[in-house]
Amino acid sequence: MSDLSPGTPSLGGAPAGVIHDIGYRHYDGPRTGRGPATAALAVHTLRGVFGLGRPARAKIIPFLLVGTMMLPAVVSIAVMAVAKQKMAGYTEYAVIMQAVLAIFLAAQAPYTVAPDLRFRVLPLYLSRPVTLWDYVGAKLAAMTAAMFLLLAVPLTTLFIGEMVVDLPGPPDTGGYLTSMAGAVCYAVLLACVGVAVASFTPRRGLGVAAVIALYLLASGVSTVVAAVMESVNDYDAAAWAWLINPFFLVDAAVQVGIFGAEPSAPGSYPTGIGVAAAITIMLGLIALSVTALVIRYRKAASR
Repeated sequence: MSDLSPGTPSLGGAPAGVIHDIGYRHYDGPRTGRGPATAALAVHTLRGVFGLGRPARAKIIPFLLVGTMMLPAVVSIAVMAVAKQKMAGYTEYAVIMQAVLAIFLAAQAPYTVAPDLRFRVLPLYLSRPVTLWDYVGAKLAAMTAAMFLLLAVPLTTLFIGEMVVDLPGPPDTGGYLTSMAGAVCYAVLLACVGVAVASFTPRRGLGVAAVIALYLLASGVSTVVAAVMESVNDYDAAAWAWLINPFFLVDAAVQVGIFGAEPSAPGSYPTGIGVAAAITIMLGLIALSVTALVIRYRKAASR
């Protein structure tokens, strides 16, 4: 750093620069390239979603919600140990706890995108070697992993508890594996939609409100329309109405449609072509969310 203050000695009438060592450490190690850089960004984001490496107040909400997600599994294990009777099914867990999953998504998805947008540091990430697709992929991978862990850990705990308690008959391995496949799809769909919605504002508060409003709108419209259709005995339309809710959509497309589990919705889902339609809608929402993210970040990076 040069100090060109008036008191600095000069040579030939020109000010002379003085070099100050301000303590920066030089990096002489290997340059690992795009892959490790993208992985490091994903791991850093995942840690931040759970508040790791952040102030104590940032850990309160994620760990409180993690504890809430674990509570039904712990209670179910206790009931199985005392009454020797299974309390809840694996494939129903996500639907039963959908409010907690939605709150976690709304609270944490803005963290993955809002700070970089607000402080306009995205061009620094994209200077080299990380590309736009690497950045988007790292953010989505981190949020997807967080949502999967939030759902998979209590399901796995419940399954281990069932085997330890040793209920009459074999353990419900098929139901557990079906629920894990569903957990992957829940995580991907919710993460993509949540991060995409949150990315349209650089303010975390607005991002939280937007994600939770979208969930409340989808679940409310789904319930109301299905109830109205059932009241006029149009059960086919009611079955389609449940698919407006993203949790029932994944349940219908994956857990019921592909693996043959019992529906978790209060009513039935569309059969036949309805299964293919549910899968197509789910994949379409994921593709639309990723496309919106890429467009949003391309615009932000050009500023």
